[in-house]
Amino acid sequence: MALTLLDLLSDPVLALVPEGRSPASMLPVQWVAVTELEDPRPFLTGAEVVLTTGVRLRTVSTQRSFVRSTHAAGALAIGFGIGFAHERTPPALLAEADAVGLPVFRVPYDVPFIAIGKKVSDSLSADHYAGLEDLLEGHAVLASALLGAGGLGALLDRLARMLGTDVALFQYGARIAGAGTAPRELPATGDTAVGDRLTPGTRWHRVPIATGLKDRCTLAIGEPYAHSGVVDYAQSLISVELTNQARNRKGARRALGQLLEDVVRGTLAGPDGAARLASSGIDATQRHSVLIIDVAANHRRTLGTLPLPDGWSEARSGMVDDRLVLVLPTSGTPDPARLTGYLDGAGLTSRIGVGGAYTHPNGLRWSYFEAREALLRGQSLNRADRLSLTSLLMSSADVPLADLAAETLGPLEAFDDTHGAGLTMTLQRYLELDGSVAAVAAELDVHRNTVRYRLQQVIALCGYDPSVTADRVHLYLALRVRALEKGNL
Repeated sequence: MALTLLDLLSDPVLALVPEGRSPASMLPVQWVAVTELEDPRPFLTGAEVVLTTGVRLRTVSTQRSFVRSTHAAGALAIGFGIGFAHERTPPALLAEADAVGLPVFRVPYDVPFIAIGKKVSDSLSADHYAGLEDLLEGHAVLASALLGAGGLGALLDRLARMLGTDVALFQYGARIAGAGTAPRELPATGDTAVGDRLTPGTRWHRVPIATGLKDRCTLAIGEPYAHSGVVDYAQSLISVELTNQARNRKGARRALGQLLEDVVRGTLAGPDGAARLASSGIDATQRHSVLIIDVAANHRRTLGTLPLPDGWSEARSGMVDDRLVLVLPTSGTPDPARLTGYLDGAGLTSRIGVGGAYTHPNGLRWSYFEAREALLRGQSLNRADRLSLTSLLMSSADVPLADLAAETLGPLEAFDDTHGAGLTMTLQRYLELDGSVAAVAAELDVHRNTVRYRLQQVIALCGYDPSVTADRVHLYLALRVRALEKGNL
Protein backbone atom coordinates (compact mmCIF):
# COMPACT_ATOMS: atom_id res chain seq x y z
CA MET A 1 0.00 0.00 0.00
CA ALA A 2 1.40 3.42 -0.96
CA LEU A 3 2.95 5.51 1.82
CA THR A 4 1.10 8.77 2.52
CA LEU A 5 2.29 11.88 4.32
CA LEU A 6 0.11 10.93 7.26
CA ASP A 7 1.86 7.54 7.43
CA LEU A 8 5.22 9.29 7.39
CA LEU A 9 4.29 11.64 10.21
CA SER A 10 2.92 8.74 12.26
CA ASP A 11 6.18 6.79 12.24
CA PRO A 12 7.47 6.83 15.88
CA VAL A 13 11.04 6.08 14.79
CA LEU A 14 11.32 9.24 12.72
CA ALA A 15 9.52 11.36 15.34
CA LEU A 16 8.59 14.06 12.86
CA VAL A 17 6.60 16.97 14.32
CA PRO A 18 3.68 18.45 12.33
CA GLU A 19 3.58 22.26 12.32
CA GLY A 20 1.17 24.79 10.90
CA ARG A 21 -2.54 24.33 10.34
CA SER A 22 -2.65 22.53 6.96
CA PRO A 23 -3.73 18.86 7.26
CA ALA A 24 -1.55 16.06 5.94
CA SER A 25 -2.46 14.87 2.45
CA MET A 26 -3.68 11.31 1.93
CA LEU A 27 -2.02 11.20 -1.49
CA PRO A 28 0.90 8.77 -1.86
CA VAL A 29 4.38 10.21 -1.49
CA GLN A 30 6.23 9.74 -4.78
CA TRP A 31 9.71 10.79 -3.65
CA VAL A 32 11.81 12.78 -1.15
CA ALA A 33 13.69 15.81 -2.51
CA VAL A 34 16.47 17.40 -0.44
CA THR A 35 17.27 20.97 -1.49
CA GLU A 36 18.87 24.19 -0.25
CA LEU A 37 17.83 26.23 -3.28
CA GLU A 38 15.63 29.28 -2.89
CA ASP A 39 13.57 28.10 -5.90
CA PRO A 40 13.49 24.27 -6.21
CA ARG A 41 10.81 24.17 -8.92
CA PRO A 42 13.11 23.09 -11.82
CA PHE A 43 13.99 19.91 -9.89
CA LEU A 44 10.52 18.89 -8.71
CA THR A 45 7.91 16.85 -10.61
CA GLY A 46 5.09 16.84 -8.05
CA ALA A 47 3.95 14.73 -5.08
CA GLU A 48 7.37 14.96 -3.36
CA VAL A 49 8.18 15.72 0.27
CA VAL A 50 10.72 18.58 0.14
CA LEU A 51 13.37 18.59 2.89
CA THR A 52 15.54 21.63 3.68
CA THR A 53 17.62 23.10 6.49
CA GLY A 54 16.95 26.64 5.25
CA VAL A 55 20.61 27.58 4.83
CA ARG A 56 19.70 30.19 2.19
CA LEU A 57 16.34 31.13 3.69
CA ARG A 58 17.63 33.97 5.90
CA THR A 59 15.01 36.62 5.14
CA VAL A 60 11.23 36.71 5.39
CA SER A 61 10.93 37.28 1.62
CA THR A 62 13.10 34.28 0.71
CA GLN A 63 11.19 32.08 3.18
CA ARG A 64 7.82 33.07 1.71
CA SER A 65 9.12 32.74 -1.85
CA PHE A 66 10.43 29.23 -1.08
CA VAL A 67 6.99 28.12 0.13
CA ARG A 68 5.24 29.56 -2.93
CA SER A 69 7.61 27.94 -5.42
CA THR A 70 7.46 24.59 -3.61
CA HIS A 71 3.68 24.68 -3.57
CA ALA A 72 3.55 25.69 -7.25
CA ALA A 73 5.66 22.63 -8.13
CA GLY A 74 3.02 20.32 -6.61
CA ALA A 75 4.94 19.18 -3.54
CA LEU A 76 2.99 17.44 -0.78
CA ALA A 77 4.82 19.01 2.19
CA ILE A 78 7.94 20.75 3.47
CA GLY A 79 10.13 19.08 6.07
CA PHE A 80 12.27 21.69 7.88
CA GLY A 81 15.43 20.44 9.59
CA ILE A 82 16.29 22.40 12.73
CA GLY A 83 19.58 22.78 14.53
CA PHE A 84 21.61 23.83 11.48
CA ALA A 85 20.82 27.28 10.07
CA HIS A 86 17.69 27.70 12.22
CA GLU A 87 16.84 26.63 15.74
CA ARG A 88 13.13 26.49 14.86
CA THR A 89 10.96 26.64 11.81
CA PRO A 90 10.75 30.28 10.67
CA PRO A 91 7.35 31.86 11.51
CA ALA A 92 7.15 33.56 8.08
CA LEU A 93 7.58 30.19 6.36
CA LEU A 94 4.81 28.67 8.50
CA ALA A 95 2.49 31.61 7.88
CA GLU A 96 2.96 31.42 4.10
CA ALA A 97 2.48 27.63 4.15
CA ASP A 98 -0.81 28.03 6.05
CA ALA A 99 -1.88 30.67 3.53
CA VAL A 100 -1.35 28.35 0.51
CA GLY A 101 -2.45 25.14 2.30
CA LEU A 102 0.91 23.38 2.26
CA PRO A 103 1.67 21.10 5.24
CA VAL A 104 4.96 21.67 7.12
CA PHE A 105 6.66 19.36 9.63
CA ARG A 106 9.77 19.77 11.79
CA VAL A 107 12.66 17.31 11.42
CA PRO A 108 14.59 16.94 14.71
CA TYR A 109 18.33 17.52 14.60
CA ASP A 110 19.13 13.86 15.31
CA VAL A 111 16.94 12.55 12.44
CA PRO A 112 18.97 12.42 9.20
CA PHE A 113 17.19 13.29 5.99
CA ILE A 114 18.40 10.00 4.54
CA ALA A 115 16.26 8.10 7.04
CA ILE A 116 13.14 9.78 5.68
CA GLY A 117 14.26 9.08 2.09
CA LYS A 118 14.90 5.41 2.92
CA LYS A 119 11.45 5.08 4.47
CA VAL A 120 9.79 6.37 1.30
CA SER A 121 12.09 4.37 -1.00
CA ASP A 122 11.41 1.11 0.84
CA SER A 123 7.67 1.73 0.60
CA LEU A 124 7.88 2.44 -3.13
CA SER A 125 9.94 -0.70 -3.69
CA ALA A 126 7.47 -2.81 -1.74
CA ASP A 127 4.59 -1.36 -3.76
CA HIS A 128 6.46 -2.02 -6.99
CA TYR A 129 7.16 -5.65 -6.17
CA ALA A 130 3.61 -6.15 -4.93
CA GLY A 131 2.38 -4.72 -8.23
CA LEU A 132 4.61 -7.11 -10.17
CA GLU A 133 3.31 -10.04 -8.16
CA ASP A 134 -0.28 -8.97 -8.79
CA LEU A 135 0.48 -8.53 -12.49
CA LEU A 136 2.05 -11.99 -12.78
CA GLU A 137 -0.88 -13.49 -10.92
CA GLY A 138 -3.24 -11.63 -13.26
CA HIS A 139 -1.35 -12.98 -16.27
CA ALA A 140 -1.73 -16.52 -14.99
CA VAL A 141 -5.45 -16.07 -14.26
CA LEU A 142 -6.20 -14.63 -17.71
CA ALA A 143 -4.17 -17.26 -19.55
CA SER A 144 -5.85 -20.04 -17.57
CA ALA A 145 -9.30 -18.61 -18.30
CA LEU A 146 -8.59 -18.38 -22.03
CA LEU A 147 -7.17 -21.90 -22.26
CA GLY A 148 -10.08 -23.35 -20.30
CA ALA A 149 -13.50 -24.29 -21.61
CA GLY A 150 -14.79 -20.72 -21.37
CA GLY A 151 -12.40 -19.26 -23.95
CA LEU A 152 -12.64 -15.54 -24.68
CA GLY A 153 -15.81 -15.17 -22.64
CA ALA A 154 -14.10 -16.47 -19.51
CA LEU A 155 -11.08 -14.23 -20.12
CA LEU A 156 -13.24 -11.11 -20.40
CA ASP A 157 -15.19 -12.09 -17.30
CA ARG A 158 -11.94 -12.36 -15.31
CA LEU A 159 -10.68 -9.08 -16.77
CA ALA A 160 -13.90 -7.31 -15.80
CA ARG A 161 -13.53 -8.53 -12.20
CA MET A 162 -9.92 -7.33 -12.04
CA LEU A 163 -10.79 -3.90 -13.39
CA GLY A 164 -14.09 -3.59 -11.54
CA THR A 165 -15.93 -2.44 -14.66
CA ASP A 166 -17.71 -3.70 -17.79
CA VAL A 167 -15.75 -4.97 -20.77
CA ALA A 168 -16.75 -6.20 -24.23
CA LEU A 169 -14.97 -7.35 -27.36
CA PHE A 170 -16.12 -6.16 -30.79
CA GLN A 171 -15.12 -7.44 -34.20
CA TYR A 172 -16.51 -6.25 -37.54
CA GLY A 173 -18.72 -3.87 -35.58
CA ALA A 174 -20.48 -6.63 -33.60
CA ARG A 175 -19.99 -7.77 -30.02
CA ILE A 176 -18.49 -11.26 -29.93
CA ALA A 177 -17.91 -11.58 -26.17
CA GLY A 178 -18.29 -9.49 -23.04
CA ALA A 179 -18.91 -9.22 -19.31
CA GLY A 180 -21.31 -6.90 -17.51
CA THR A 181 -23.76 -4.53 -19.14
CA ALA A 182 -21.62 -3.58 -22.15
CA PRO A 183 -23.78 -2.87 -25.23
CA ARG A 184 -24.28 -4.99 -28.35
CA GLU A 185 -22.90 -2.25 -30.56
CA LEU A 186 -19.47 -0.70 -30.27
CA PRO A 187 -19.76 2.36 -27.97
CA ALA A 188 -18.07 5.61 -28.85
CA THR A 189 -16.27 7.76 -26.31
CA GLY A 190 -18.97 9.66 -24.42
CA ASP A 191 -21.49 6.79 -24.50
CA THR A 192 -22.69 4.57 -21.70
CA ALA A 193 -24.74 1.40 -21.86
CA VAL A 194 -28.15 0.85 -20.32
CA GLY A 195 -28.88 -2.80 -21.01
CA ASP A 196 -28.26 -3.24 -24.74
CA ARG A 197 -28.88 0.42 -25.56
CA LEU A 198 -26.54 3.40 -25.70
CA THR A 199 -27.24 6.74 -24.06
CA PRO A 200 -25.03 9.81 -23.54
CA GLY A 201 -23.12 9.62 -20.29
CA THR A 202 -20.09 7.85 -18.87
CA ARG A 203 -17.18 7.46 -21.26
CA TRP A 204 -15.85 4.20 -22.63
CA HIS A 205 -12.17 3.49 -23.14
CA ARG A 206 -11.37 1.69 -26.40
CA VAL A 207 -8.32 -0.56 -26.82
CA PRO A 208 -7.51 -1.68 -30.39
CA ILE A 209 -6.78 -5.37 -30.95
CA ALA A 210 -4.41 -6.27 -33.80
CA THR A 211 -5.44 -9.39 -35.74
CA GLY A 212 -3.93 -8.79 -39.18
CA LEU A 213 -7.46 -8.36 -40.57
CA LYS A 214 -9.44 -5.26 -41.47
CA ASP A 215 -11.96 -6.15 -38.76
CA ARG A 216 -11.92 -3.03 -36.51
CA CYS A 217 -11.37 -5.33 -33.54
CA THR A 218 -11.75 -3.32 -30.31
CA LEU A 219 -11.84 -4.03 -26.58
CA ALA A 220 -14.26 -1.60 -24.90
CA ILE A 221 -13.68 -0.92 -21.19
CA GLY A 222 -16.13 1.09 -19.11
CA GLU A 223 -14.87 4.14 -17.26
CA PRO A 224 -13.46 4.89 -14.75
CA TYR A 225 -10.40 3.32 -16.31
CA ALA A 226 -6.73 3.64 -15.41
CA HIS A 227 -4.06 2.04 -17.57
CA SER A 228 -3.04 -1.34 -16.26
CA GLY A 229 -0.43 -3.85 -17.31
CA VAL A 230 -3.04 -6.58 -17.08
CA VAL A 231 -4.97 -4.87 -19.90
CA ASP A 232 -1.84 -4.93 -22.06
CA TYR A 233 -1.51 -8.66 -21.43
CA ALA A 234 -5.20 -9.27 -22.13
CA GLN A 235 -4.80 -7.31 -25.36
CA SER A 236 -1.98 -9.64 -26.44
CA LEU A 237 -3.88 -12.81 -25.48
CA ILE A 238 -6.99 -11.69 -27.36
CA SER A 239 -4.93 -10.80 -30.42
CA VAL A 240 -3.29 -14.22 -30.55
CA GLU A 241 -6.57 -16.05 -29.91
CA LEU A 242 -8.53 -14.19 -32.60
CA THR A 243 -5.70 -14.64 -35.11
CA ASN A 244 -5.69 -18.39 -34.41
CA GLN A 245 -9.46 -18.53 -34.68
CA ALA A 246 -9.38 -16.77 -38.05
CA ARG A 247 -6.70 -19.14 -39.34
CA ASN A 248 -8.62 -22.21 -38.14
CA ARG A 249 -11.89 -20.84 -39.52
CA LYS A 250 -10.32 -20.30 -42.93
CA GLY A 251 -8.93 -23.83 -43.05
CA ALA A 252 -12.19 -25.40 -41.88
CA ARG A 253 -14.21 -23.46 -44.45
CA ARG A 254 -11.86 -24.49 -47.23
CA ALA A 255 -12.22 -28.17 -46.23
CA LEU A 256 -16.02 -28.07 -45.90
CA GLY A 257 -16.25 -26.08 -49.13
CA GLN A 258 -14.50 -28.88 -51.03
CA LEU A 259 -16.93 -31.39 -49.53
CA LEU A 260 -19.94 -29.26 -50.47
CA GLU A 261 -18.61 -28.82 -54.01
CA ASP A 262 -18.59 -32.62 -54.40
CA VAL A 263 -22.16 -32.77 -53.10
CA VAL A 264 -23.33 -29.96 -55.39
CA ARG A 265 -21.73 -31.53 -58.45
CA GLY A 266 -23.37 -34.86 -57.64
CA THR A 267 -20.07 -36.74 -57.29
CA LEU A 268 -20.79 -37.46 -53.62
CA ALA A 269 -24.21 -38.82 -52.72
CA GLY A 270 -26.01 -41.62 -50.91
CA PRO A 271 -24.51 -43.32 -47.81
CA ASP A 272 -20.97 -42.20 -48.67
CA GLY A 273 -22.10 -38.60 -48.89
CA ALA A 274 -24.04 -38.85 -45.64
CA ALA A 275 -21.00 -40.33 -43.85
CA ARG A 276 -18.70 -37.58 -45.15
CA LEU A 277 -21.16 -34.89 -44.12
CA ALA A 278 -21.55 -36.46 -40.66
CA SER A 279 -17.77 -36.25 -40.16
CA SER A 280 -18.12 -32.48 -40.72
CA GLY A 281 -20.91 -32.12 -38.18
CA ILE A 282 -23.85 -32.26 -40.62
CA ASP A 283 -26.45 -34.96 -39.90
CA ALA A 284 -27.94 -35.53 -43.35
CA THR A 285 -30.85 -37.50 -41.89
CA GLN A 286 -32.15 -34.22 -40.45
CA ARG A 287 -33.61 -31.37 -42.48
CA HIS A 288 -31.09 -28.69 -43.41
CA SER A 289 -31.23 -25.60 -45.57
CA VAL A 290 -28.41 -23.87 -47.44
CA LEU A 291 -27.72 -20.16 -47.16
CA ILE A 292 -25.31 -18.48 -49.60
CA ILE A 293 -23.65 -15.13 -48.82
CA ASP A 294 -22.18 -13.20 -51.73
CA VAL A 295 -20.27 -9.91 -51.38
CA ALA A 296 -18.43 -7.54 -53.70
CA ALA A 297 -15.39 -9.08 -55.39
CA ASN A 298 -12.92 -6.93 -53.40
CA HIS A 299 -14.38 -8.20 -50.10
CA ARG A 300 -14.60 -11.91 -50.86
CA ARG A 301 -11.36 -12.70 -49.03
CA THR A 302 -13.05 -11.51 -45.84
CA LEU A 303 -15.65 -14.29 -46.07
CA GLY A 304 -13.02 -16.94 -45.42
CA THR A 305 -12.31 -15.62 -41.91
CA LEU A 306 -15.50 -13.69 -41.06
CA PRO A 307 -16.87 -14.90 -37.68
CA LEU A 308 -20.58 -15.62 -37.50
CA PRO A 309 -22.60 -13.52 -35.03
CA ASP A 310 -24.14 -14.76 -31.78
CA GLY A 311 -26.77 -17.45 -32.25
CA TRP A 312 -25.21 -19.07 -35.32
CA SER A 313 -23.07 -21.67 -33.56
CA GLU A 314 -25.10 -24.54 -35.09
CA ALA A 315 -24.30 -23.45 -38.65
CA ARG A 316 -21.56 -25.20 -40.62
CA SER A 317 -19.79 -22.93 -43.08
CA GLY A 318 -17.67 -23.49 -46.18
CA MET A 319 -16.37 -21.54 -49.16
CA VAL A 320 -17.80 -22.48 -52.57
CA ASP A 321 -17.00 -20.39 -55.67
CA ASP A 322 -15.75 -17.52 -53.46
CA ARG A 323 -19.08 -17.40 -51.62
CA LEU A 324 -19.75 -18.29 -47.98
CA VAL A 325 -22.16 -21.23 -47.80
CA LEU A 326 -23.92 -22.02 -44.52
CA VAL A 327 -25.61 -25.34 -43.85
CA LEU A 328 -28.31 -24.71 -41.26
CA PRO A 329 -30.39 -27.21 -39.27
CA THR A 330 -34.08 -26.26 -39.33
CA SER A 331 -34.39 -26.51 -35.53
CA GLY A 332 -33.20 -23.42 -33.67
CA THR A 333 -31.94 -21.60 -36.76
CA PRO A 334 -31.92 -17.79 -36.33
CA ASP A 335 -33.76 -15.57 -38.77
CA PRO A 336 -31.44 -15.00 -41.79
CA ALA A 337 -32.58 -11.37 -41.79
CA ARG A 338 -30.33 -10.84 -38.76
CA LEU A 339 -27.33 -11.57 -40.94
CA THR A 340 -27.99 -8.62 -43.24
CA GLY A 341 -27.54 -6.10 -40.42
CA TYR A 342 -24.40 -7.86 -39.24
CA LEU A 343 -22.89 -7.86 -42.72
CA ASP A 344 -23.75 -4.19 -43.18
CA GLY A 345 -22.07 -3.41 -39.86
CA ALA A 346 -19.00 -5.32 -41.05
CA GLY A 347 -18.80 -2.97 -44.03
CA LEU A 348 -19.81 -5.67 -46.53
CA THR A 349 -22.34 -4.98 -49.29
CA SER A 350 -23.95 -8.39 -49.51
CA ARG A 351 -26.66 -10.54 -51.00
CA ILE A 352 -28.04 -13.59 -49.21
CA GLY A 353 -29.83 -16.48 -50.88
CA VAL A 354 -31.77 -18.98 -48.76
CA GLY A 355 -32.74 -22.43 -50.01
CA GLY A 356 -35.40 -24.79 -48.75
CA ALA A 357 -34.96 -27.42 -46.03
CA TYR A 358 -34.38 -31.05 -47.09
CA THR A 359 -32.76 -34.26 -45.87
CA HIS A 360 -29.95 -36.35 -47.41
CA PRO A 361 -27.02 -35.15 -49.54
CA ASN A 362 -29.22 -34.71 -52.59
CA GLY A 363 -31.48 -32.50 -50.50
CA LEU A 364 -28.52 -30.26 -49.67
CA ARG A 365 -27.69 -30.13 -53.36
CA TRP A 366 -31.23 -29.10 -54.22
CA SER A 367 -31.25 -26.46 -51.45
CA TYR A 368 -27.95 -25.06 -52.75
CA PHE A 369 -29.39 -24.62 -56.24
CA GLU A 370 -32.45 -22.92 -54.77
CA ALA A 371 -30.30 -20.52 -52.77
CA ARG A 372 -28.16 -19.70 -55.78
CA GLU A 373 -31.25 -19.14 -57.91
CA ALA A 374 -32.64 -16.85 -55.19
CA LEU A 375 -29.54 -14.66 -55.44
CA LEU A 376 -30.68 -13.65 -58.93
CA ARG A 377 -33.27 -11.33 -57.40
CA GLY A 378 -30.44 -9.07 -56.23
CA GLN A 379 -32.01 -8.09 -52.89
CA SER A 380 -30.13 -8.08 -49.61
CA LEU A 381 -32.15 -11.14 -48.53
CA ASN A 382 -33.61 -13.54 -51.11
CA ARG A 383 -35.64 -16.60 -50.15
CA ALA A 384 -36.10 -19.63 -52.37
CA ASP A 385 -38.91 -19.86 -54.87
CA ARG A 386 -39.57 -22.44 -57.57
CA LEU A 387 -36.29 -23.84 -58.89
CA SER A 388 -35.97 -23.42 -62.66
CA LEU A 389 -34.74 -26.01 -65.11
CA THR A 390 -32.40 -23.35 -66.44
CA SER A 391 -30.54 -23.12 -63.12
CA LEU A 392 -30.17 -26.89 -62.89
CA LEU A 393 -28.81 -27.00 -66.42
CA MET A 394 -26.28 -24.27 -65.66
CA SER A 395 -25.14 -26.12 -62.55
CA SER A 396 -23.90 -29.03 -64.64
CA ALA A 397 -20.18 -29.02 -65.31
CA ASP A 398 -20.70 -31.40 -68.24
CA VAL A 399 -22.55 -28.88 -70.44
CA PRO A 400 -20.28 -26.39 -72.32
CA LEU A 401 -22.51 -23.40 -71.63
CA ALA A 402 -19.65 -20.90 -71.49
CA ASP A 403 -18.67 -21.79 -75.06
CA LEU A 404 -22.31 -21.52 -76.11
CA ALA A 405 -22.60 -18.06 -74.59
CA ALA A 406 -19.37 -16.83 -76.16
CA GLU A 407 -20.33 -18.11 -79.61
CA THR A 408 -23.86 -16.71 -79.43
CA LEU A 409 -23.35 -13.33 -77.78
CA GLY A 410 -19.81 -12.54 -78.91
CA PRO A 411 -20.89 -10.82 -82.16
CA LEU A 412 -23.53 -8.75 -80.34
CA GLU A 413 -21.15 -7.63 -77.62
CA ALA A 414 -18.45 -6.72 -80.14
CA PHE A 415 -20.96 -4.66 -82.16
CA ASP A 416 -22.17 -2.90 -78.98
CA ASP A 417 -18.60 -2.11 -77.93
CA THR A 418 -17.89 -0.54 -81.32
CA HIS A 419 -21.15 1.28 -82.00
CA GLY A 420 -22.88 1.56 -78.61
CA ALA A 421 -25.98 0.06 -80.21
CA GLY A 422 -27.49 -1.50 -77.06
CA LEU A 423 -28.34 -4.76 -78.84
CA THR A 424 -27.50 -7.02 -75.86
CA MET A 425 -29.54 -4.93 -73.43
CA THR A 426 -32.49 -4.79 -75.82
CA LEU A 427 -32.38 -8.58 -76.28
CA GLN A 428 -32.20 -9.17 -72.54
CA ARG A 429 -35.17 -6.93 -71.80
CA TYR A 430 -37.15 -8.46 -74.69
CA LEU A 431 -36.72 -11.94 -73.22
CA GLU A 432 -37.42 -10.81 -69.65
CA LEU A 433 -40.60 -8.98 -70.74
CA ASP A 434 -42.00 -12.03 -72.52
CA GLY A 435 -41.36 -10.75 -76.03
CA SER A 436 -43.37 -7.53 -75.69
CA VAL A 437 -41.94 -4.91 -78.06
CA ALA A 438 -44.15 -2.23 -76.53
CA ALA A 439 -42.94 -3.00 -72.99
CA VAL A 440 -39.28 -2.94 -74.08
CA ALA A 441 -39.75 0.37 -75.89
CA ALA A 442 -41.39 1.93 -72.84
CA GLU A 443 -38.68 0.72 -70.47
CA LEU A 444 -35.78 1.77 -72.72
CA ASP A 445 -37.56 4.98 -73.70
CA VAL A 446 -37.20 4.36 -77.44
CA HIS A 447 -39.64 3.95 -80.34
CA ARG A 448 -41.11 0.52 -81.01
CA ASN A 449 -39.57 0.52 -84.47
CA THR A 450 -36.17 1.04 -82.84
CA VAL A 451 -36.72 -2.12 -80.81
CA ARG A 452 -37.77 -4.06 -83.92
CA TYR A 453 -34.73 -2.80 -85.83
CA ARG A 454 -32.37 -3.84 -83.04
CA LEU A 455 -33.94 -7.31 -82.89
CA GLN A 456 -33.38 -7.68 -86.63
CA GLN A 457 -29.73 -6.75 -86.08
CA VAL A 458 -29.54 -9.46 -83.38
CA ILE A 459 -30.80 -12.04 -85.86
CA ALA A 460 -28.37 -10.87 -88.52
CA LEU A 461 -25.33 -10.93 -86.22
CA CYS A 462 -25.84 -14.14 -84.22
CA GLY A 463 -28.24 -16.12 -86.40
CA TYR A 464 -30.82 -16.72 -83.66
CA ASP A 465 -34.37 -15.31 -83.80
CA PRO A 466 -35.73 -14.40 -80.33
CA SER A 467 -39.30 -14.75 -81.62
CA VAL A 468 -38.73 -18.47 -82.27
CA THR A 469 -39.15 -20.61 -79.14
CA ALA A 470 -36.08 -22.82 -79.63
CA ASP A 471 -33.87 -19.83 -80.43
CA ARG A 472 -35.36 -17.87 -77.54
CA VAL A 473 -34.35 -20.63 -75.08
CA HIS A 474 -30.86 -20.68 -76.60
CA LEU A 475 -30.47 -16.91 -76.24
CA TYR A 476 -31.91 -16.92 -72.71
CA LEU A 477 -29.40 -19.54 -71.56
CA ALA A 478 -26.53 -17.63 -73.15
CA LEU A 479 -27.49 -14.41 -71.33
CA ARG A 480 -27.83 -16.23 -68.00
CA VAL A 481 -24.40 -17.81 -68.40
CA ARG A 482 -22.92 -14.39 -69.15
CA ALA A 483 -24.52 -13.05 -65.95
CA LEU A 484 -22.98 -15.95 -64.02
CA GLU A 485 -19.53 -15.26 -65.46
CA LYS A 486 -19.78 -11.58 -64.48
CA GLY A 487 -20.71 -12.48 -60.89
CA ASN A 488 -24.34 -11.39 -61.18
CA LEU A 489 -25.73 -14.83 -60.45
